[in-house]
Amino acid sequence: MDAAERDDEVDLIIDAWSLHLPDVDLTPLDVMSRLRRAAHRLSRLRSKAFGSAGLAVWEFDVLAALRRADAPHELNPAQLIAATMIGSAAMTTRLEKLSARGLVERRPNPRDGRGVLVRLAPEGIERVDAAMTELARVEADALSGVSREDQATLARVLRQLGREG
Repeated sequence: MDAAERDDEVDLIIDAWSLHLPDVDLTPLDVMSRLRRAAHRLSRLRSKAFGSAGLAVWEFDVLAALRRADAPHELNPAQLIAATMIGSAAMTTRLEKLSARGLVERRPNPRDGRGVLVRLAPEGIERVDAAMTELARVEADALSGVSREDQATLARVLRQLGREG
């Protein structure tokens, strides 16, 4: 490792802890602490990209799930809950807010008299597409100093790390 790659903040933290806990293997912090910092940076990038389209992160998550669904970009709340990994009460609140903003439309489910279907409204399509376009741009910029080969390697390793079990 050359000097340019050494002594970032994580290295300094690990060095400091190693003085206090010399018998503890702090090697995992090399990866996990940097991953945490990268996740924090990604969160800021995404928030800014979504904000450029007038969306909060949670709004993008729901609208993106609908946009990925086949036309007419419609799902029931249970499908949205599964796609966004949030609870039922939170989804109800989110759908009410998105509907009030004219980004989604709710209608009775013809196959289930008690249920509803949520459809992406034209304004929702416009905003989620703009947000995704900006997200792709800012994330490409963030990765511009990383070779395509290293990006592929990183994606492969993160895929392994992200597996539960």
